[in-house]
Amino acid sequence: MPIGPGHLRAPDADPGDPLYRARSALDSQRPREAQLICEELLRADPRHAQALRIFGCALLMQGRSQDAIAPLETAARELRDPEVDTLLAIALRQAGRQEDALSRLKRAIKRQPPYATAFHELGYLLSSLRRYDEAVEALRRGLEIAPMMPELSIQLGYISLQRRNSADAKLAFVRALEITPTSPDALLGMARAHQELGENTQAADYFRRYLRAKPDELATWLNLGHCLLELGQRDAGYDCFRTAGRGDQKRYGNALTSLASAGRGRFWLRPSAAERFMRGPKN
Repeated sequence: MPIGPGHLRAPDADPGDPLYRARSALDSQRPREAQLICEELLRADPRHAQALRIFGCALLMQGRSQDAIAPLETAARELRDPEVDTLLAIALRQAGRQEDALSRLKRAIKRQPPYATAFHELGYLLSSLRRYDEAVEALRRGLEIAPMMPELSIQLGYISLQRRNSADAKLAFVRALEITPTSPDALLGMARAHQELGENTQAADYFRRYLRAKPDELATWLNLGHCLLELGQRDAGYDCFRTAGRGDQKRYGNALTSLASAGRGRFWLRPSAAERFMRGPKN
């Protein structure tokens, strides 16, 4: 789950205030700068709760989840705030302490006013633990609070895909795309749902839209290639496999394996024949 610091900013803050500068650094994706500002504040007051909150978030954004736990624990005790509880839960989860993260999130979703991101993180964690019914319940509660938060619908969609319920997945992704029509996660989820149902024309369209945003995604080029082969568009499908195989030997090997196992199109008696075809049409 991405960490979004933008909501930390206080709109009436003094631009000269160190906390304002630290929040602004987070907003601008400069976590190291925010960390240094907060370290200066914490040298003067080691229990400065707001500085500890921003400091912990800055460490999380740098991938230092284990280091973020202690400052966020102190901030959580001082502030009793669902946002800080959620940040702490993310740090705990990323550090491999799933049960501690669950406990913290269950506390976060009880606080007032409700904090929708806590429900999203809880749904994400429960889903990763394959506790799908509980995950769905958490995400639906989040949607009651924040119906315009697309991440909740997207997570619901991916849980439905994991449960082989592509019809429900499509409904969830439709809801997300109504809010954010260009969301890559929702576009990819919708493509996969259509593909699972054998609706290859629609799947190919969503795969293409996703690839316009993320053209380097190997697996998506392969999925698009399989869709096009199913539709009888062989040349376009094979071009997708060749595109997926460009870049390095590992990508090429994965694309070749996928091509050789394709259920439609040419049948390869020998891997070498597939490899010659993969390298391009004969002149």
